[in-house]
Amino acid sequence: MREEIEKLVTEGKIKPNQLEPLNQLIEAGYCMHRSWGFGRITTVDTILSRLTIDFQSKPGHSMDLGFATQSLDPIPSSHILARKASDLASIKQMAVVNPLELIKLALQSYGRQATVDQIQKALTPDVIEEDWKKWWDNVKREMKKSGHFKMPLKKSAPIVYHDEEVTLKERLTSEFRAAKGLKTRLTVTSEALKSLEDIEDPADLAQEIIEQLNTDIASHRSTQPAIALEAIFARTDLREACSIEGDVEGEIKACDIWAEITEPLNELLEKFPAGKYRKALQSFKECTPDWPDYLEKIINLTPQKLVSECANIFINEEKLDYLKTILRRYIKQQGASSEMLLWLVKEKTDRFSNLLGPQVFRSILTAMEQDQLQEKRSNRLGDFLLSDKKLILKLLDSADIETVKDLTRALQFSSCFEDVDKRSLLARIVKAYPAVQSLISGDQKKEDESILVSWKSLERRQAELDELIKKKIPENSKEIAIARSYGDLRENHEYKAAKEMQKVLMRQREELEGQLNLAKGTDFRDLPKDRVAVGSKVHLTNLENNEQETYSILGAWDGDADQRIISYLSPLGKAMLDRQKGEEVTFETESGNKIYRIESFEAHFADSDEEGR
Repeated sequence: MREEIEKLVTEGKIKPNQLEPLNQLIEAGYCMHRSWGFGRITTVDTILSRLTIDFQSKPGHSMDLGFATQSLDPIPSSHILARKASDLASIKQMAVVNPLELIKLALQSYGRQATVDQIQKALTPDVIEEDWKKWWDNVKREMKKSGHFKMPLKKSAPIVYHDEEVTLKERLTSEFRAAKGLKTRLTVTSEALKSLEDIEDPADLAQEIIEQLNTDIASHRSTQPAIALEAIFARTDLREACSIEGDVEGEIKACDIWAEITEPLNELLEKFPAGKYRKALQSFKECTPDWPDYLEKIINLTPQKLVSECANIFINEEKLDYLKTILRRYIKQQGASSEMLLWLVKEKTDRFSNLLGPQVFRSILTAMEQDQLQEKRSNRLGDFLLSDKKLILKLLDSADIETVKDLTRALQFSSCFEDVDKRSLLARIVKAYPAVQSLISGDQKKEDESILVSWKSLERRQAELDELIKKKIPENSKEIAIARSYGDLRENHEYKAAKEMQKVLMRQREELEGQLNLAKGTDFRDLPKDRVAVGSKVHLTNLENNEQETYSILGAWDGDADQRIISYLSPLGKAMLDRQKGEEVTFETESGNKIYRIESFEAHFADSDEEGR
């Protein structure tokens, strides 16, 4: 064949500089095209000066000999791709019987080094047909034990094959000594910790690492306390794994560093890798007697993963009720962050199910609006609300119909969702609560929607509206005018933020005006003597545990759990209205029905009280 190709040069059918590349292609028998991928050369026609190549996507493709030398790279028959094409069955058997030999073949095919992605692309799906991760994890462990494979510290870096065998201990020692900076040394330390059981006599390697870490801890304790603490955690892990005695005199301890830290705790914790959050918080707890006070302050300031770890600390220390109190306060005050709320609604246990109510739904809308004002690109909380089709109904499950309507209005006026997403959420509510359809279609009548409220709560809502109209909206208008004067509205962040705030304020105004338009003020006087009414204080017996409970039933906006005041529109309020002494009432809760007996009732406000004015 070589002689025939040389004749083509003499005949002028190919150029002299194409002779050797063409011979290499033909001798190899396989090739690679940058667009069509791997191919097998099936025929060489010297008369017509053409090659026929079977590419996976273009079988039987014909190509001019001269053009082939420019667009194809030869692939030798020993290459992993050629071996698959010629004898796939033996390659599959190698993957099962001798996987390290297969990895060696793959690495040698790519110049003795290749990334994990390159190896996976070469072996899946035809060699490793399913569960690549499980197969690779097993092979990776064997590669670490072998002295021929140099595993990279970074996932994107290549794995290198060496003919000369280097023990795992020798390799790790060499890599640790060559590492530049504490962060890189901690990466090698992490690998060493994972590999200790495969190292013969690892104690001296561990001791060398510990001595260097001690030097680094001292130099980083003030400038980079987070990474210094990471080094202390690694030092402790090494000692425990290798049974090396700790508590060395003069050695810097974690508590020494925690005592010196001046930056906010949440900012420091976020400098740790997410996988170290739990260890960092545990260390902080052990070194800080008043740790609950600190965690209470930061739990609303951190990413979801860190919120979860803070919660776990409270739970593990049997402070679940304390944690719930913290969460309730943030939710009630509408100050819960989107990250904390995202953790709460994604929590898979039932520990916090009694917190998931209408107030959380309102908090979600408020938190999303705050994120929008701060121009946060991520909207993970909104995305989760959309993706979990049951969540919105779960949050509304314990709400009375007036609260559902109130929250439906809030969602309607929210600027945090695209129109199509908002319609999807509203449709879920309408399907479960058909009575809110009129709100969305605009057909409701005031007489059907009117609500009783105390004069005080009415005055509070009116004051909120007055402040909005007379102060907040005019101030926002000035901010818009000032921001507009900066020019170039496309890149004017101040203008964008002011306009977004304008949307929020206008929505709040419309919502407040709608609420006030439906409200009927009352002083809860002239109550009937023979039955429970709005304005009654009711004394009950819980028939499940025989405990005495007292609730006051007041207006739609008067609910106060701490004072045991409930709205007449709440499920329990509705259940007690118009009932008489001695009657039993059933109150539906998330955990099931509760049955109460009405023992007595009287007016919540005495004649001398001035409620309502």
